[in-house]
Amino acid sequence: MPKPARWRQVISNKEEPIRVLVADDQAHILEAVELLLRPQGIEVDCVRSPQSLLEELGHREYDVLLIDLNYTRDTTSGQEGLDLLARIHEFDTRLPVIVMTAWGNIDLAVESIKRGARDFIQKPWENERLLSLISVHAELRQALRRARQLELENRLLRAEGMPEFVAGAPSMRGVLELIAQVGPSDANVLITGEHGTGKEIVARLLHAASPRARMALVAVNAGGLPEGTFESEIFGHVKGAFTDARTDRIGRFELANGGTLFLDEIANVPLRQQAKLLRVLETGELERVGSSQTRRVDVRILSATNAKLDEEAKAGNFREDLLFRINTVEIHLPALRDRREDIPLLAQHFLGRNRTRYRKQTIGFSPAALQQMMQYAWPGNVRELEHTVERAVLLCRGEEIEPADLAIAAARSSTPPLENMSIDEVEALLIRKVLRRCDGNISQAAESLGLSRSALYRRIEKYGL
Repeated sequence: MPKPARWRQVISNKEEPIRVLVADDQAHILEAVELLLRPQGIEVDCVRSPQSLLEELGHREYDVLLIDLNYTRDTTSGQEGLDLLARIHEFDTRLPVIVMTAWGNIDLAVESIKRGARDFIQKPWENERLLSLISVHAELRQALRRARQLELENRLLRAEGMPEFVAGAPSMRGVLELIAQVGPSDANVLITGEHGTGKEIVARLLHAASPRARMALVAVNAGGLPEGTFESEIFGHVKGAFTDARTDRIGRFELANGGTLFLDEIANVPLRQQAKLLRVLETGELERVGSSQTRRVDVRILSATNAKLDEEAKAGNFREDLLFRINTVEIHLPALRDRREDIPLLAQHFLGRNRTRYRKQTIGFSPAALQQMMQYAWPGNVRELEHTVERAVLLCRGEEIEPADLAIAAARSSTPPLENMSIDEVEALLIRKVLRRCDGNISQAAESLGLSRSALYRRIEKYGL
């Protein structure tokens, strides 16, 4: 049978091949499975009895088991397969098992699920459905295995004085290498990525790894500062500089002197203010608003944005010379959907934190909950995962978080009628839809909504978008 194009890409993107162990007493069934799976790059081992399957499990690790429920001639009760399920469960409770039955017996299929099977398929099967089941369960199995292995590696990034940072997916290796290389330097770093990908955590890691770690890291959301107060917040002001300036005020640059200044959402700095920001970066000198006295500062600049600053520069919205100053090195954080291998470890990390915070006895996630998290798109990235796990810890009544506790599908599948929503909820819904339509481009979304970019950024922060 020709190989479906969409499966070709799924299999080829995996760094480690999927390993499947198939058990069936009929040779033509084993041959059919091999003919289907091997061209997909899946490694297949076949056995013809329950005992042989258990022996193979002792010699090699598998991602998915595909087992028949009947092995003795003229037997249709499925008891052999159910007994085998119990033995597999004793061996490894997390090993995904898909059962096969030729009799379409729904009661037997339900019973196999109760005994620990992850799913079932009827013979003769649909090739696409069988491939789908194997791919989904294998991905989850491999992610959990990598999570255990990566826990040791991540301890290096959780040493004393370092922020907690969970990263082990292949797409994060370059990020970790750059943090290790650039952190101990004084280089200005631009951190890019979608909202919620962890840009501030990376900034804190870079600061903690630098010789400036004993000094302050001052963070400012440049996107949330109105243009009228930007200079006062960043450079400070003297008494009488404007109507409400009743006392002298130290700006963020001076607060960060000797340390690090983190400018979040830097793409939203107005053009007029960009020139003043550039001068400080070039000369290390500034004047407070209303003062003619020049002050010198020694500050390392870390910046973050979800915008494509090179495109913003070409469009005239961002100074190219400022971009060169802040972008000695760029660290790009992939979206959570592009580092799914980290989802189980991140989820367990957030669970541990919130379990202590809320004094709950929850110890983990059910396989179904983990599978749901692995399949969800996470448009809000790591921040959304963190909030989802926190809510689940609060709602969970048992030792394991279940899909109902996550409420992922329910939260995204339906929208309440507008007449039942508050003004804030309606505004948040509208902004979310416009951002999605504009692929996260803040400038386009702001123009479509009739807002300034700073006003849109303030609303994004307000609603946690």
